[in-house]
Amino acid sequence: MNVLLFSPIFPKTFWSFEAVLKLVDRKVLLPPLGLVTVAAMLPQEWNMRVVDRNVASETEADWRWADLVIISAMMVQKEDFLHLIREGVGRGKKVAVGGPYPTSIPQDALDAGAQYLILDEGEITIPMFLESLAKGDPSGTYRTLVKPDVTTTPIPRFDLLKFDAYDSMSVQFSRGCPFQCEFCDIIVLYGRKPRTKTPEQLIAELQRLYELGWNRSIFMVDDNFIGNQRNVKLLLKAMIPWMEERGYPFRFTTEASINLAEDMDLVELMVEAGFNSVFLGIETPDEASLSLTQKFQNNRHPLSESCDKLTHAGLRLLAGFIIGFDGEKAGAGDRIVRFVELTGIPDAMFSMLQALPGTALWTRLEKENRLVGEGTGMNQSTLLNFIPTRPLEQIAEEYVNAFWKLYEPATYLQRCYRYSLELGQPKGKRPFKWPLMPELRAVFKIIWLQGVKRPETRAIFWKQLFSLLQKNPGAVDPYLTVCAHGEHFFEFRQEIRAKIQDQLGKPIHIPDAEPVLVKTS
Repeated sequence: MNVLLFSPIFPKTFWSFEAVLKLVDRKVLLPPLGLVTVAAMLPQEWNMRVVDRNVASETEADWRWADLVIISAMMVQKEDFLHLIREGVGRGKKVAVGGPYPTSIPQDALDAGAQYLILDEGEITIPMFLESLAKGDPSGTYRTLVKPDVTTTPIPRFDLLKFDAYDSMSVQFSRGCPFQCEFCDIIVLYGRKPRTKTPEQLIAELQRLYELGWNRSIFMVDDNFIGNQRNVKLLLKAMIPWMEERGYPFRFTTEASINLAEDMDLVELMVEAGFNSVFLGIETPDEASLSLTQKFQNNRHPLSESCDKLTHAGLRLLAGFIIGFDGEKAGAGDRIVRFVELTGIPDAMFSMLQALPGTALWTRLEKENRLVGEGTGMNQSTLLNFIPTRPLEQIAEEYVNAFWKLYEPATYLQRCYRYSLELGQPKGKRPFKWPLMPELRAVFKIIWLQGVKRPETRAIFWKQLFSLLQKNPGAVDPYLTVCAHGEHFFEFRQEIRAKIQDQLGKPIHIPDAEPVLVKTS
């Protein structure tokens, strides 16, 4: 059988980093890991092609070649996902779908015409689908309440990817999270008991990437890498000698809960194994909002102290923030800005709260008759999909103003510098690695954009760069990295402002900012 596996288009978000990708001449930040994992679960005698539409579109020859079309999607990929279903069905192809979006809202895929819904986790539902297909069943929905043992998950078919198109590769060690945050759909999709692969299994995936010639960053895509701390430590202890023997070919980043700062032995192992950054779901500095949304782990210790501990240990922080919680008092946007400036975290990912189907938040708001839409996941250009407890216009204005302040170019560069001064370095010497040509070209582009072309950053950039070379030379590389990220944020804040204004139907005033016109239909 000839199988065409599709990853639909992602809209522009915080994570898309278009401006950064242009600097290094790459198309997409991360590959569709779920899709190449699915490919490894299908009969290996089948012929398979992966089409990541964020990299390049399919051809007419691809459609003619395909006997079966498989599409996997997250909620933010909704528009292109539904388009691909209709296109495949219209061409007379068998269309099967899976992933978080159809698992949460299967009716959308059915309404678009998909014949086969492979929902929940593929280790169990893909064999059900294959058996049904072999019987000649023209359609079917395959579900399970059982959470699979991920030690049975095969090595993803990384060989189906176009490596040059991606800035980082992805691997997954665990699924699930032990916490109970009201707004999060991870515990709905994957459960509250984190399931992990074996260290040998994950090392085999790294070895496969190494053999295929990958030598750049890897994102450990676990939604909470430290959900099972015992097993994570076993993994890290196995990774350290593997990385040392190969001269540290990879740099890792991942996502973790803030309680990572409670176990500094674990943090030291991460840094020693090659982790240099971590994304934290901080959400808000307002303790009352954290308690209301049941993110209790964030209230155990002062958030700023936890962030400082991780930074000093050598982990560059990225953090997520949300505005629009119930009972939130006016000024939440400014409080987030003050927290970001206090901790110095350069990459502050910021969005308005969305109630996602199946979450505890969705269920509560549904009972209160406050839902006004399905939700879009982490799409920063969308208003709340429920009736908030304070005026929507007030929340939207605070959001846009905070976004604007966080990514004012001079302010952002000063924050990057302060943070880089505090960033710790790995213990012991690491082998020197010459930068790859795309990275080297990107450095010169950043120097040109921020050190020459942009007048508001010109003097700041050079002063900070020379100061870092004297005071913390090991932080120059991460400093230039976050400077590059700024190119995405400076542009993205303009888009956010325009789109939010468009949805509100009125301009949002930002002190000392140029006016942005509101579209009229």
